[in-house]
Amino acid sequence: MQKILLICIGLYFHLSFTQSLKVPLDTVVITKHKTVIKGVAMNYTAETGMQPVWDDDGVVIASLFYTYYSRDNVKNRNQRPVIISFNGGPGSASVWMHMAYTGPRILKVDDEGYPVQPYGYKSNPYSILDVADIVFVNPVNTAYSRRVANKEGELPDREQFFGINEDIAYLSSWINTFISRKNRWESPKYLIGESYGGTRVMGLSLALQKNQWMYLNGVILVSPADYKTLRSDGPVASALNLPYYTATAWYHKMLPEDLQSKDLLEILPEAEDFAINSLIPVLAKGGFVSDAEKEAVSAKVAYYSGLSQKTVLQHNLNIPNSFFWKELLRETRGLTVGRLDSRYLGIDKNEAGSRPDYNPELSSWEHSFTPAINHYLKNELNFKTDLKYHVFGPVHPWNKENDNTRDNLRSAMAQNPYLKVLNQSGYYDGATTYFSAKYNLSQIDPSGKMKDRFTFKCYRSGHMMYLRNEDLIQSNEDLRAFIKKASPNGKAAKY
Repeated sequence: MQKILLICIGLYFHLSFTQSLKVPLDTVVITKHKTVIKGVAMNYTAETGMQPVWDDDGVVIASLFYTYYSRDNVKNRNQRPVIISFNGGPGSASVWMHMAYTGPRILKVDDEGYPVQPYGYKSNPYSILDVADIVFVNPVNTAYSRRVANKEGELPDREQFFGINEDIAYLSSWINTFISRKNRWESPKYLIGESYGGTRVMGLSLALQKNQWMYLNGVILVSPADYKTLRSDGPVASALNLPYYTATAWYHKMLPEDLQSKDLLEILPEAEDFAINSLIPVLAKGGFVSDAEKEAVSAKVAYYSGLSQKTVLQHNLNIPNSFFWKELLRETRGLTVGRLDSRYLGIDKNEAGSRPDYNPELSSWEHSFTPAINHYLKNELNFKTDLKYHVFGPVHPWNKENDNTRDNLRSAMAQNPYLKVLNQSGYYDGATTYFSAKYNLSQIDPSGKMKDRFTFKCYRSGHMMYLRNEDLIQSNEDLRAFIKKASPNGKAAKY
């Protein structure tokens, strides 16, 4: 008998450790919660789960992990806005805005956004859950979302997921299914996308209209990445970075005294005007610019950037962001500044070099986000899986061809008079700089006929402006105001 028992125990452990890791295909876990937002107590429901992606033949090819929050005791759910939230990367999970911006729980960080041990999270008293329901969506290979193998054990081709247009195509179909399952077709609908998520939601705005017959009320761009300028070389892309240099140099007290003594918002209009009206034309002349003009403009670039005129001339007026992060504090403090948030400081192995060894702000954020999201999902939302939570997942190479997302947003707006756009950026974001975002917003509709439907907001922080407590409060208030502004209020959709 004892021998049989030992064999059974051995067989159990053998099977336990040899079974393959399964991707949940279509699951839902529902939990009930309470919170206080803006001083008002409320109950809400959290739904975490996996929802399939099907191919044209109805075969499951992927399953996406999502978290859906809905306020309880709402009388007219069809009148309540629903916000569909994406982060960026590409390859980033929805963890950032989920656990630090709009969701009902946020990280335990200090008032400036730096991690504090022991890691954890707390209630978010500024969440927009009081005015809108929110679903946080994770594209394939982010968080727990994965491709699904067929009966033969073969995974679908990665090319149908990992690209600008491929990503938009399957996500628009997924959103249709989600809205149908939750019975939210009558609700006002909004997309919010951070960083690369900005590219994603610009494209989704038209794809939802054309392919899913779903019309939006609003698109929210948070520190958006627009590849028309972000990954391009040339005078415009280069000059647009200068006001960000001004902001960062001001923060670290590296500007000339006459600028440093003023408030940030007093000096940025000067830097912006110089970038557009002086720097772009001179950069456009290239090697044919006169020595006198090059000398004059280089002095101004140095003046607004905190760098030496010699350094500016050595770069022919075209300062790479990565060099700026390395150079700004090299002589005075021997430190680097962060890419996504240049308030953060780093220590390199060598002070010499043309770019920092690492991104200090991202290392700081990963300290707190990773343990918090893993603990939160498993213990408070009760979603159990052995899959690894990909904060950043394997999605590269990413197909960037045929990027028409900016014009897609313009077309969606032209065809949908309800559709409005809000841009939120941080002055100290060196990855997707605030002035590039402002410029890109101005280029969506060259006619200017829809300019009253665009809103631009900026904050004294970086890429994730909401990590700074003051900006968390204000940016959520700006979201509330935008949601109200973009509500139809009984008006017909017409020009």
